[in-house]
Amino acid sequence: MVALVSTVAYLGLEARAVEVQCQIAPGLPAFRVVGLPDKAVGESRERVHSALAALGLALPPKRITVNLSPADLPKEGSHYDLPIALALLAAMGVVDLEAIADFVAVGELALDGRVIASPGVLLAALHASGIEKGLICPAGQGAEARWASGVEIVAAPDLISLLNHLKGTLRLPVPEPGEVALPQRRADLKQVKGQETAKRALEIAAAGGHNLLMIGPPGAGKSLMASCLPGILPELTPAEALETSLVASVAGLLEEGRISRARPFRSPHHSASMAALTGGGLKVRPGEVSLAHLGVLFLDELPEFQRAVLDSLRQPLETGEVTVARANAHVTFPARVQLIAAMNPCRCGHLGDPALGCSRAPRCAGDYQSKVSGPLLDRIDLHVEVDPVSAADLALPPPAEGSDAVAARVAAARRVQTERLENSGRRTNAELEGDLLERFATPDEPGRKLLAQAAEAMRLSARGYTRMLRVARTIADLAGADMIGRVHVAEALSYRRIAPRA
Repeated sequence: MVALVSTVAYLGLEARAVEVQCQIAPGLPAFRVVGLPDKAVGESRERVHSALAALGLALPPKRITVNLSPADLPKEGSHYDLPIALALLAAMGVVDLEAIADFVAVGELALDGRVIASPGVLLAALHASGIEKGLICPAGQGAEARWASGVEIVAAPDLISLLNHLKGTLRLPVPEPGEVALPQRRADLKQVKGQETAKRALEIAAAGGHNLLMIGPPGAGKSLMASCLPGILPELTPAEALETSLVASVAGLLEEGRISRARPFRSPHHSASMAALTGGGLKVRPGEVSLAHLGVLFLDELPEFQRAVLDSLRQPLETGEVTVARANAHVTFPARVQLIAAMNPCRCGHLGDPALGCSRAPRCAGDYQSKVSGPLLDRIDLHVEVDPVSAADLALPPPAEGSDAVAARVAAARRVQTERLENSGRRTNAELEGDLLERFATPDEPGRKLLAQAAEAMRLSARGYTRMLRVARTIADLAGADMIGRVHVAEALSYRRIAPRA
C-alpha cells in the first residue's frame, strides 16, 4: 500500500502541488527520501524518526521509501517534515488515510514531536483554498493561515495532538485570524527645519509613487525626510496588504499572523549583496526590493553600493518584478517599489561649501557621482538638491505644517488616480504608459511647447521624457487640475537633473 499526503513546494509567490508518497516494503531496514530533495528535506528522516520515537512509535524494520512527486521539481525547506510523518504514519496504519485525504500539510517537526513554524504558510493556505482542501499547519501559524477564506485550518501544537484530532478523540481549537496592525508614524515633517524644496519633492513623490534622489551634504536631513515618507503615504488596501503579506510569509517575516496596513519601508546597508537586494541565494528568497513591494526602498549613501548591485535594480524599477534565474527554476517575485535614494555631492560631502571647501573639486564630485550609472539615474523621476541647514534654521520653531496636512493632500491625489485608473491594472501615475499616458498625461498647448524646448535642451531620453510627463500629471493632481498646464510641466522639469561626469 502507498500512503498519499498533499503538500506544496514554493516557487516565488507560487505554491505548487506536491504529493508525498510513502511505501513500506519488505527488505533490509532503510528509510529513503527521493524526489529531488535538498539537504533540509533529506534531513527530515532524522527529525521524523525522533518525533515518532517521542510518541513511543518505532519504525518498522522494513524498507521505507518516501517519494516527493513530481520528482523533477526541486523540493526545498523544512515544511516537508509534517507531511512525510503523516504519510509514514498512514502507511503504518496509525492514521486513517481518509482523515488526511482532504488536507494539505506543512510544518517542521522538532525532535520531541512539536510542530514548529516554517515559512510560506499563507501561500499554502491560499493554495489549499484554491483546490478546496483544508490545511494542517503549526499552531503558531494558524492565525496566519486563517487569512485565507473558506479553508478548514487544523493548527497543531504537536504531533500527538494532531493524531488525536484526526482520530476524533480531541478537537483542536479553530484559530482566529491575526491582528491587522495599523500604520505607526516613524517621523513627522515637523521635525524637518527648512528644506521646503525637498519637502515639496517628497510630497510629489508620495502622491504619484515616483522615485526620488536627494543630493546634499552630511547632516542636511536626507535620511530624516526619507523616514517621514511612510507617514504621508496612504494605507495599504486590503488586497495590497495581502500582497505584501505573501512576500513576508515566504521570507518567514509574518509574525503571529499579523498583517499590517502600513507600507513596507526597507533600508538595506550599502554593503548588501546582489542576492540580498534583488533576491536569490542557495534557497531562492525574496530580496529587499521585493520585501519593499508596494512600499519604500531607501538606499542611503547610494554611490557606496557596488555598481553591479545598483544596476541590478534597473529591470525591477521598470517592470515592477524581479526574476531570479537558476538552472533548475525561474522564480519571480513582485517588486513594485518606490525608490528613495540619498547621496553626498562628493566623497567628502562638502562640494560648494565655502567654509568646508572640497580640495579636489570638481573631480571629486565627478568620480563619486559616476559610481551611479546613467541608466539608473534616468529611472529616478525626481532629483532634488538638499541644502545644508544652518544653526539659525535649527533655532527656528517647528514648521506649522506637518505630516498630517501633507498626507491629506497625498491621499486626495491618490484617490483621483485610483478613480482614473480603475480597471486598468495600474495604481499610480508612476505606472502610466502607452495609451494611458497619452490619454491622461498630455499637456495643453503651452505645456507642449515648453516640453519640446526642454527635451531638446536637456537631451531627455525617451524614458526621461515619459517620466517627466508622469511627474507633471502628479503635480497637476495635487493642484486639482484636470489638464496638465505649462506651470506643471515647468515644475516637473525643474526636478530633472543631468548628473556630472568625470
